[in-house]
Amino acid sequence: MSNTRSRRGAAYWPPAGLLGRVDEAGRGVLLGLGHGVVYPAGQITIREADTSDFALLLVGGTVKVTARAQDGREALLAVRMAGDLVGELAGIDGRPRVGTVTACGQVLARYILRSELLECTRQHPAIGLALSASVVAKLRTATGRIVDFTGCDVLGRLARILHHLAVTYGRPDQNEAQLPLSQPEMATLVGAAESSIHKALRALRDADAIVTGYRRITIPDLDRLARIAVAAGPAESSAISPNT
Repeated sequence: MSNTRSRRGAAYWPPAGLLGRVDEAGRGVLLGLGHGVVYPAGQITIREADTSDFALLLVGGTVKVTARAQDGREALLAVRMAGDLVGELAGIDGRPRVGTVTACGQVLARYILRSELLECTRQHPAIGLALSASVVAKLRTATGRIVDFTGCDVLGRLARILHHLAVTYGRPDQNEAQLPLSQPEMATLVGAAESSIHKALRALRDADAIVTGYRRITIPDLDRLARIAVAAGPAESSAISPNT
């Protein structure tokens, strides 16, 4: 999974994302909405409880979606990559944001106003259906992941998030994946100190579950990583299910 490119160089949009749920014509429409924006690593692009109503169509990069739990801890709700639409709940109903979206590394996106998004779904019913299906899939995943992800240690969280990203955004014809993530970005995604990430990565390397390189994690065997993810935290997590 090298960004959004296939082996032949054509754009590859994972089927879990909005761009992967529509045909070529639909992608052309969506990529023509709004205007292009670039966010640096660490920048908050959407803030929880804010009343803004735009959505971001991710063209490149990774973001994390977080929210504050009742005890004050930060809960990781989701990780999104190129092809995904984020902020669409407020973009649909205009109500306050339910989470904070933070760039993990540089992010390229289309900044789409609520009015433009709604008009697009009215003019293109197939895009509206794809958007609805995308929202439903995200809510199912978030509901199933919050509690068990919070209960894992750093190794479990890292194994689960790497496997989830690989299954969600990797190519379906391969039992391996490459994730363009640096160690600081992984620390941000997992919510841990870099020193803890170093230890977890070493453990995964020793188990032959991953191979690390500069800004790249290679997962040679998804099944092996899945077994580690289960063993390192609460059993049968939805975070390691390819169907979430």
